[in-house]
Amino acid sequence: MRRNAQLALRTASRPIPTFRSRPQLVAQCRHSSIRAADLHFGQPLHETHPHLIKPGELTPGISALEYHHRRAALARKLPRNSIAVLAANELKFRSGPVFYEYHQDPSFYYLTGFNEPEAVAVIEKGSTDVEYTFHLFVRPKDAQAELWDGARSGVQAAQDVFNADEAGDIGNIASSLPTIVNSASEVYTDIGSFEKRNAVSRFFAGSSTKIDGFAKILKNSKVKSLRPLMNELRVTKSEAELDCMRKACSISGAVITEAMKNTYTTEKQLWADLTYGFRSQGLDGEAYVPVVGGGTNALSIHYVRNNAELHHGDMVLVDAGGEYGNYISDITRTWPVNGRFTDPQRDMYNMILAVQKSCVSLCREDADMTLDKLHKVAEDGLRNGLKDLGFDISKAGCLDTLFPHHVGHYIGLDVHDAPGYPRTDKLEENHCITIEPGIYVPVDDERWPAHFRGLGIRIEDSVRIGKEEVEVLTSTAVKDVKEIEAMRS
Repeated sequence: MRRNAQLALRTASRPIPTFRSRPQLVAQCRHSSIRAADLHFGQPLHETHPHLIKPGELTPGISALEYHHRRAALARKLPRNSIAVLAANELKFRSGPVFYEYHQDPSFYYLTGFNEPEAVAVIEKGSTDVEYTFHLFVRPKDAQAELWDGARSGVQAAQDVFNADEAGDIGNIASSLPTIVNSASEVYTDIGSFEKRNAVSRFFAGSSTKIDGFAKILKNSKVKSLRPLMNELRVTKSEAELDCMRKACSISGAVITEAMKNTYTTEKQLWADLTYGFRSQGLDGEAYVPVVGGGTNALSIHYVRNNAELHHGDMVLVDAGGEYGNYISDITRTWPVNGRFTDPQRDMYNMILAVQKSCVSLCREDADMTLDKLHKVAEDGLRNGLKDLGFDISKAGCLDTLFPHHVGHYIGLDVHDAPGYPRTDKLEENHCITIEPGIYVPVDDERWPAHFRGLGIRIEDSVRIGKEEVEVLTSTAVKDVKEIEAMRS
């Protein structure tokens, strides 16, 4: 396939930035008699799915130009004559040929927008500070394979659509990559780490394992972890990223609010309505396996069996969210199964809600907050609130039993975004985090007032840090007692 003029406009119509890829960023449009709409790719594009992807976008909400700027920003962080190597996630199988729904590696997706398995990206920093080369190795077009598994984008599209300067067949990477690696002074990669131990599949021939094959290529190289550099890029969201998150969060919150209006007899029924709501309202699906914990099931922080009955008089804790363009929402709401709080439930809930709102109000750059500082605020608020409710938490470890998790984490392309980014760093404008205090009172622990035992409540919102004000991304999910009860009146 020759470069299609319409596709080439992804590159040719954008201004030349001060930091460019090598060869020149502005492509020479090659003419083709094939219309883009008649071509088949491994993921939706505007030319094939205009109902999903707007003009100029490479993935939902994100332009081809923004992906270039991300690669350029990474290149600026790399030393001269060094490279960054990233691998796509592999397709995972349930059993035999039956596979799980594919989800791309977040950092690979962040830099490329490419949403297929069996791919490797290399960002090669040149000898100056104003150029980089983007290499992308992908699966080639294969009519027989595509008959079974659907379209692949192919090697030519890696250049024409995804704007790689150099593209190649992933099957030849064992012979192609060493040349790039050997010319680099340093190699930044996380291939071979615990999370990426299954990366790059079978493409390093002559080795007993894929990671051993990649390690042999790197044996004479100075290797550093890429994750810290990627975290620095990913933690601050662009306006386009925020719009993706706003959509995911707004729709997800509305779906959860709608669920509060209904009476369910099982956790599975509630789960099914959430899943259907996310997809039917325009999201791509669930951001993670949700928690739908009725009664004492709410005491397990990551309870995901979601197969028990729901009982009149109990609370149900729902930790769920949808995603859009791989950007996630993260919400937790806890409400009475029958729509009416008992007095103990109301007292505990309002105490936790007050702490949650207090922490949310501090999610501003001018408040000089960090995640750890916010956690301390939450701990102090919960400690005082529990004392007012008759809890004796004077002994060491008591609060850790009742509140065993951190008050928040970064969010974005990952549910726990920028993994490893310090909780001690100051929160800055356009960082996105969760605020999620909770109390989980064990059933058989006589240290706690009897009428609270077995009660688990968590309230969580996704929040954008503003300069002087807070943006609650998930405000469509109601959380005040009067609002919750009014929906069943």
